[in-house]
Amino acid sequence: MADKSLFSRLRRLFSTNVIVRNVGGKKLKVSDTSRTQSTSKNNLVDRYQKIFTGAGLSGYSDSLLTKSMRLNLFKDYESMDSDAIISSALDIYADESTMKSEYGEVLEIKTDNNQIKDILHNLFYDIVNIEFNLWPWIRNMCKYGDFFLHLEINEKYGITNVVPLSVYDVSRLEGMDPENPEYVKYLIESTTTEHRYKPEHSATREELENYEVAHFRLLSDSNYLPYGKSQIEGGRKIWKQLTLMEDAMLIHRIMRAPEKRIFKLDIGNIPPAEVDNYMQQVISKMKKAPVVEEATGDYNLKYNMQNITEDFFLPVRGGDSGTSIDSLPGLTYEATEDIEYLKNKLLASLRIPKAFLGYEDQIGSKATLAAEDVRFARTIERIQRITLSELTKIAIVHLYSQGYQDADLVNFELDLTNPSTIYEEEKLELWDKKTNLAGDMIEKGIVSSEWVYKNIFGFTEEEIVEMDEQKVLDYRTKYRRDQIEQEGNDPAKSGQSVGSPSDLAMGRTSHELDDIGPEGGSPPGGWNGAGRPKEGGKYGKDSGVRGRDPLGAHDKRKGGSGSRKYGKTLALAQYDSLKKSMTFGKKEKEIITEVSELEREYKDEVSSLTNSVSND
Repeated sequence: MADKSLFSRLRRLFSTNVIVRNVGGKKLKVSDTSRTQSTSKNNLVDRYQKIFTGAGLSGYSDSLLTKSMRLNLFKDYESMDSDAIISSALDIYADESTMKSEYGEVLEIKTDNNQIKDILHNLFYDIVNIEFNLWPWIRNMCKYGDFFLHLEINEKYGITNVVPLSVYDVSRLEGMDPENPEYVKYLIESTTTEHRYKPEHSATREELENYEVAHFRLLSDSNYLPYGKSQIEGGRKIWKQLTLMEDAMLIHRIMRAPEKRIFKLDIGNIPPAEVDNYMQQVISKMKKAPVVEEATGDYNLKYNMQNITEDFFLPVRGGDSGTSIDSLPGLTYEATEDIEYLKNKLLASLRIPKAFLGYEDQIGSKATLAAEDVRFARTIERIQRITLSELTKIAIVHLYSQGYQDADLVNFELDLTNPSTIYEEEKLELWDKKTNLAGDMIEKGIVSSEWVYKNIFGFTEEEIVEMDEQKVLDYRTKYRRDQIEQEGNDPAKSGQSVGSPSDLAMGRTSHELDDIGPEGGSPPGGWNGAGRPKEGGKYGKDSGVRGRDPLGAHDKRKGGSGSRKYGKTLALAQYDSLKKSMTFGKKEKEIITEVSELEREYKDEVSSLTNSVSND
């Protein structure tokens, strides 16, 4: 039966080179936890091994030879760290890589799962305390090329503590299992029986699995695999040369630069045999060579120390008689140009602008400094990518211990702040130029929007479709905000839009628009209250209150109407005479008579009265 414990599952998980998870559909997300192909050998530097092997060291094993070479390199790095320039450079690497963002965060966690974000925030800011510990981690990685971090894992809580390990004690072992070539483990061999990270009773040899160690390494040279190459390795040879040149300059200045005096003493008629005694007496009285006694700390002027810093005493006689004192100038040292040459090579190997190290006289112009700042930002970005890859491994171990699997295991992104504002401004300027170019080409009708998406912005077909959908969502969101701002109405909650001409004209609400769907049409049974509206009343008819006036034309008010439409009222006698007068010659034409409403009412009333009289 297979072992299903947490540590066995972690071992199987990290026995592969990468972790692949399906994030939906055909999309895969790959998390490369080792960031490089495994090496088939454990040699540190192949060219160094060939040199040492040819020197008669073939009897040593590869592991011992590798460890010996690493220790020699580490000793050089320790000596280089004592140099002011290199020490400042390492500090700058760490400072620039751990800059806080505008929100005050060293490490930014991006994920759409709030629970994962809270777990990772607790891991990095509370357990690991990344705000204080990331700076020395990056500095040690840049100094040695490697940095090892021991992860203490609890089956219930995940990572509970992290402990840095010394690069002197840790070895990375690869290719130990032929059946699983990606299997990696770490060997800790302490050089002493006491270690500050271990109890006194523990053994000096310990093996750790891949998931228990976070290995930060600068991968820039395959000859150094499976380890990283130090950031200051390129200046190691130059630093040694510069150190020798500086020592030579100091020795020359101390030993040859002091000014000397020549004392010419007139010996007069002193016999030649007595000249030496006379000169010794004068020298012992005039020379003052201060010597400090170790016992008392006082100056002792009794010693006669003869060295190159002493003055010269010459006896003269005859034509050169007369005591005189001449000055002999010291030798000048003109080798500072060589030191400047080596120092410039050292600064070039560090890839740091000279102005950042305090050499303000080296600044040529603002444009040059800006260009150097951008190049240095790329170096910092490379260091940050390596750091983030190992922090991602730590996060994956912690999430897996918390029970997350599959897509949730890699559903996050970590990001460090780039310190160069000029680098960010260049990106923004590039996007600004692209946007202006795209807008001008579309406005002038030169190309289509699809061509701009593909050729200027480099979008694929799927990205173009997704972008169009997001633009529609942006317009809907903008309309909703306008409704809230202008009308105080939220269409998403009320289901109604206020002030929209199309919705007010059609009488539709947002819920009705959602019910229509993309295919259109009305719901089954029709809309509530739908149909042809009821026909209103017409003028001159009895169908409405504004139709015909049954009591008389409303236009004939105020004592009779003189309107042009109805004309003036006529008596019956006038009507008859008017009809007889409308003749043309002998033939009387037929006239279509039009009885007015008043005449019809008059005749009806007369007829009713006549009928009533006849009946009586």
